[in-house]
Parts: sequence; structure tokens; C-alpha cells
Amino acid sequence: MSTQTFSVNGMNCQHCVDHVTEEVGALAGVSAVEVALVPGGTSTVTVTAAQPVAEAQMATALDEAGAYTLA
Repeated sequence: MSTQTFSVNGMNCQHCVDHVTEEVGALAGVSAVEVALVPGGTSTVTVTAAQPVAEAQMATALDEAGAYTLA
């Protein structure tokens, strides 16, 4: 089991949290996604997965979710 924390820019509301949680949660092996929202700032996304999530996978999931980027 792997737990990683990513810093994410562009999230402003619960709607953003929902989209990011859905897209990141759909990645292979991901069992949990927790978001600490900082509206207009850098939010923290904690991902628990069977194996580490590559930064490129995370960036793609964030792009699919909306205009969110890794900080």
C-alpha cells in the first residue's frame, strides 16, 4: 500500500473536489482520495493506492478533471 500527497492548484470549491476525487479515484489501484481544499490556493490531495501513482498519471487525471495542475 502506498500513500502519497500531491499539491494541486486551481481548486476553488466542493465541485472541484468532487471532480478531482472522481478522476484520481479512477486510476488503477487507487483505493482512497482525500482533498484538503484551499480555495484559490494550493490544495493537498492525498492518494492511497496499491502502488505509487506516477506524477504523469496524476497530472493526466487532474487535466481530465478540469483546469487543475500539480504545484
